[in-house]
Formats: sequence, C-alpha cells, structure tokens
Amino acid sequence: MRNIFSQFFQGRYGSYGMDKLTRFLLILSVIALIVSLCSPFGFLYYVAFALLIYSYFRLLSKNITKRYKENESFIKTEQKIRLFFGKKHNKILQYRHYHIYTCPQCKQKIRIPRGAGNIMVRCPKCMTEFKKKA
Repeated sequence: MRNIFSQFFQGRYGSYGMDKLTRFLLILSVIALIVSLCSPFGFLYYVAFALLIYSYFRLLSKNITKRYKENESFIKTEQKIRLFFGKKHNKILQYRHYHIYTCPQCKQKIRIPRGAGNIMVRCPKCMTEFKKKA
C-alpha cells in the first residue's frame, strides 16, 4: 500500500509537502466553511469548496515549475502586505512618543521626542533650522 502511494506521488508537487500558498488556501477554505455554516450566505460554501478543490489540484499537480512560480508570486505579495502593515504599526507606535516633522527645504522626515516644548529643529540632511513645538 505504501508503495502505491509513493508511486502515485512520484513527480508531483505535493511530494515536496505543502507550500505557503496551498496552506493559505486550505486555511481560507476552512474559515469560509465555518462562516458558511454560521451565516445565511450559501455561496460561501461553494467558495470554500472551490478553494479546497484548487488546493488539492495544486498539491497533486505534476507541473512543478508552474506551481513553484505561483507560490513565489504569493510569497512576494504576502511580503509586500506584511511590510506595508508593519510600517503602519511602527508609525502608530512612534506617534505615542515622538512628533514627526518634515524639513521645509529638503522634505526629510525628522523625529522629535514629545514634551520638549518649543525648540529649534535642525535638519540632519541639509542643516536648515526651523522652529517647532514638540
């Protein structure tokens, strides 16, 4: 029996294990299935079923190069999204403790600690001085 399975998976993309895109599709299909059970929207069941079929198609596909390229594009997109929200999260954390000003001449962003009062800010890039309230 084990030999039959190993022959079946030989040369298939799934023999290398689940990649990130397949794992994401499976998790998304399970979430859509759970939501479809709790909500009156019947189409979510079909969406979950389609995602499940596509993830198994990817898992059992013999076109390894195409599945690899799909996974790479998914990883790049995921990294862009994570970077975007990571920057937003970092900005929110910095706004608690710092004022962010831009230099009027070179548009360089300058971070000044809050509670410093009225100060003269010197741009580290162009050395322009301007007065701001921190």
